[in-house]
Amino acid sequence: MKTLMTTLGPYTADQLGIILPHEHIFASLVGGETRALEVSAGDVVPRLVPAMARARAAGITALAEATAVGGGRRADILSAASAAAGFPLLLATGVFKEPWVSAWGSSRSVEQLADWMLSELQEGIGDSGVRAGWIKLSAHDDELSPAEITLLRAAARAGQATGSAIGVHTLRGQVARVEANILESAGYSVDRLIWVHAQEEPDLTMILDLASRGAWIEYDAIGHHPPTAEYVRRILTLRDAGLAGRLLLSHDCSGYDPNLPHGGEPAAYTYLVEVFLPALRAAGLDEATIRQIAQTNPFEAYAR
Repeated sequence: MKTLMTTLGPYTADQLGIILPHEHIFASLVGGETRALEVSAGDVVPRLVPAMARARAAGITALAEATAVGGGRRADILSAASAAAGFPLLLATGVFKEPWVSAWGSSRSVEQLADWMLSELQEGIGDSGVRAGWIKLSAHDDELSPAEITLLRAAARAGQATGSAIGVHTLRGQVARVEANILESAGYSVDRLIWVHAQEEPDLTMILDLASRGAWIEYDAIGHHPPTAEYVRRILTLRDAGLAGRLLLSHDCSGYDPNLPHGGEPAAYTYLVEVFLPALRAAGLDEATIRQIAQTNPFEAYAR
C-alpha cells in the first residue's frame, strides 16, 4: 500500500485530506546553512505551531516541506514543530541552492550522491530519526549546469530504488524537457517528476507537453503571482485537455526565516483553501476535480 513518509510516520491516502505539495516551515534561503545553525528548536517551534494549527483547522492535513541542503534544512526543528503541532511534514533530501549545488555535484560521483540520498530516504536525515519523503533539486534558468546534471542522475538512481518523487526548481519549459529526458534515459519514470514553479513558464504548450508525458505540473505561488484569474485560466486549460490529474497547487510560503527578526511573520498556509478553491468553484470546476487536485494528486505525486 502506498504511503507518504512523514515526520509523524507513514500515512495512507484514507488518513489524509488536502495536502500542500510545496511549502517551507523553516528555511534560510538567503543565509543558507550557516545562519540556520545559529537558532535553536526551543526558539523556533513556538513561533511555528500556531500557523501549523491554523492550517490544520482549515482542513489541510499534511504538507511537503521543500527545504533541502543549501536552504538551511533543519530536520530537528521540523520534526519538533511537527510533533508539537500534530501536523505531518514530508522532508526532502537533495541539494537545491548554490554554492552547495556546485560543491556537492562537482566533488562527488553519481554513485556517492545516490548513496547519500538513499540513506536519507531509507534510514533518516542525520540523527533526526526522520526519513526524507522526497528529493528536491534545482536548475539554472536557461540550462542545467554539469553539477545539476550529476545530481539529477543521482536522484534518478535513488528515486528509482525507493519510488520517491523528484521535484526540481525549474523556471523554463525547455529546461524541464531536458530534465525529463535525462531522467527517462536513466530509467526513471517521468510521472515521478515534479516541475516545481511551473507557473513561471508562460507558454502553455510547454506545460501541456510535459503534463502529457506524465510530469506533475506544480503551480506553487498561489496567492502571490500571477493573479488568481490567470491561474484559473491555466487550470481550466489543463482540465479541458484532460490533464487535471497531473496538477499540483501550493503557496511556497515561509514559516520561520532565521535571517529575519524573530523569524519573520509565519505564513498562514490557508489561502488555497479559503480563497483559491472557492474561485475555482466559481469558475465552474466541479467538486470531484477540486478534490482530485487538492487531495488525490499530491498524495499520488509523493506516495511511495
